[in-house]
Amino acid sequence: MIQIDIRPDLRAVERELSRLQDGLRDRVIAAAINKTADKARAEMTRQITGEFNIKAKDVRAQLKVRRATAKGAMLVAELEAMSKLGGRRSLNLIHFAARQTAKGVTVKVKRGGARKLIAGAWIGNDGRTVFQRVGKQRLPIKALQTIDVPQMFNTRRLNAAVVRKIQAELPVELGRALQAFAARSR
Repeated sequence: MIQIDIRPDLRAVERELSRLQDGLRDRVIAAAINKTADKARAEMTRQITGEFNIKAKDVRAQLKVRRATAKGAMLVAELEAMSKLGGRRSLNLIHFAARQTAKGVTVKVKRGGARKLIAGAWIGNDGRTVFQRVGKQRLPIKALQTIDVPQMFNTRRLNAAVVRKIQAELPVELGRALQAFAARSR
């Protein structure tokens, strides 16, 4: 699990928040944190699909957001990149634009990179898996794997972009949440 701890500078809205009742203050903060977490999840998807040749729906399926609540002082949202397969930390090459050729299978893992030929490989399991023989015999065979979404996100450049997005958006979302709750309480 990848964990990011963000402590933004909130002096601009601190005065406004201090005027609110505790219960309402927590609701405003929780709403702003949740909206920012959703934007961070979108940014994570954008960064990963910009760097790696993987579909956004495959990335989104592995990104989970635990939302902040105003109850019980749980004013923290968690973004988690989880492997689809539980403990495994790899995806099959079929997710990276795999194409069957006469010589094997070609894949393109990096968005800006070239296609790579994997000689003797084939696409099987009704188009869901890339396989290759282990030896000269017909069996055994192995499924060909590469990095998974949590490992993709663990790249420093991608991680830093998401942190910048969170730091930029949290104060904005706090201001919006303050205005929304103030308009409702009138």
